[in-house]
Amino acid sequence: MLFNSHTFALFLPVVFALYWWVFRDRRGRNVLLLISSYVFYGWWDWRFLGLIALSSLLDFSVGLALERTERKRTRRQLLTLSLVGNLGMLGVFKYYDFFAASLTEALATFGIVLHPFTLGLVLPVGISFYTFQTLSYTIDVYRRDMRAERDLVAFFAFVSFFPQLVAGPIERARELLPQFKVDHRFDPAAAADGLRQMLWGLFKKIVIADNCARLVDATYAHPGQTPGPVLALGTVLFAFQIYGDFSGYSDIAVGCARLFGFRLMRNFAFPYFSRDIAEFWRRWHISLNTWFRDYLYIPLGGSRGGTAQRARNTFAIFAVSGIWHGANWTFLAWGVLNALFFLPLLLTRRNRIHTGPIAPGRILPTARETFSIGITFGLTCLAWIFFRSRTIDEAFLIVRRILLHSTDHGALERSGDFVKEHLLYVPALLLLLFMFAVEWVQREGQHGLERLPSARPARWMLYIGLILAIALVGDHGAQQFIYFQF
Repeated sequence: MLFNSHTFALFLPVVFALYWWVFRDRRGRNVLLLISSYVFYGWWDWRFLGLIALSSLLDFSVGLALERTERKRTRRQLLTLSLVGNLGMLGVFKYYDFFAASLTEALATFGIVLHPFTLGLVLPVGISFYTFQTLSYTIDVYRRDMRAERDLVAFFAFVSFFPQLVAGPIERARELLPQFKVDHRFDPAAAADGLRQMLWGLFKKIVIADNCARLVDATYAHPGQTPGPVLALGTVLFAFQIYGDFSGYSDIAVGCARLFGFRLMRNFAFPYFSRDIAEFWRRWHISLNTWFRDYLYIPLGGSRGGTAQRARNTFAIFAVSGIWHGANWTFLAWGVLNALFFLPLLLTRRNRIHTGPIAPGRILPTARETFSIGITFGLTCLAWIFFRSRTIDEAFLIVRRILLHSTDHGALERSGDFVKEHLLYVPALLLLLFMFAVEWVQREGQHGLERLPSARPARWMLYIGLILAIALVGDHGAQQFIYFQF
């Protein structure tokens, strides 16, 4: 079920009404959330509900077993069982066919012909997200950072909580699971803010991301025949497409959870206002990056040790992050490229010089800040080329055409023709500037509509304007979110 579908527009009010006005006790509400979450996920393909149930049961059982034993060897074996079980399912569905094909191609270069057995499995939506969420639980119980959960319903509801089930934020068990153990009371102010955040998320997805997607698809369809300036424009628009799509989903998820009294972690903090790549990665997909930091980077040694160790750990976390995003060498290249951008900051210990808000208390940034933001955005867009391209060769082709074929008269003329053909999307692009301006004004807040004018008419004019933009300019084909494929 998609957040931007008519089905969800009916599903959410029904669950909301049942949660607050029919089910009064905590356990009943957890049962409702569990059933609703399985309906939400099963609406896409009910057959994959078994994977969520199996992952949940595995880690619930491992957690209880870890609680009962003090033997280090047994505890390591139990943790290994959880890791192998969860990552094994993820590997089979997401990576098996990819690595089988890659091995075949590699051996073919040496004249070895291999006919691999492939599975042809459909990738379950959200498997990377809920796998990491359940793993955070068993790792924390193993580390004794939290006690094992004994309430089966609460644990299953935690794993499958529908607002963030398929695309995050990737919640830590020690943060979200305790929220299923308390009796929630309806908070009108929190619910109203949740609705505002959902509205802003829908605007970013339906109006910004989906309209950008049409132009991006047109520019990247045949890159060898597309003028360099158009490819550059498409790359910039893809940066806003993926931001509007993914941060829009996160806004909807966080806002939706607040309707039920739950607080999810922030997943985006206006990343395109970052002054360097290190700051960008503190603001982009925060839940995944902090997961890798706590469960991979720090155990490897983090920033301790010599230069070689710090460089190794940096490349490891970015490479794994790239592969996490998909079974394609382009994602690995995207991760490695970001590591190359990040490494100089780490080695010169300048990776944490920008930890606060940009231009606090000022209307505009300084010239130096503006330059830093522009350079960071440019590097980010360069990396996005590899993320969006179908192959490594295609990515390098696009880079070459942008750098070498953007100034000749023919390219500029064909670029003008492309713009004329797509004038229909000008209103959406103007609204992209509006989104950028709103988020700049709100950059010290949690989301784009957190702090609004005190005058009620002005607030309602903004709400009505956003709703009209969604209705008149938005793409109403219920387009799938980009990160569903990861």
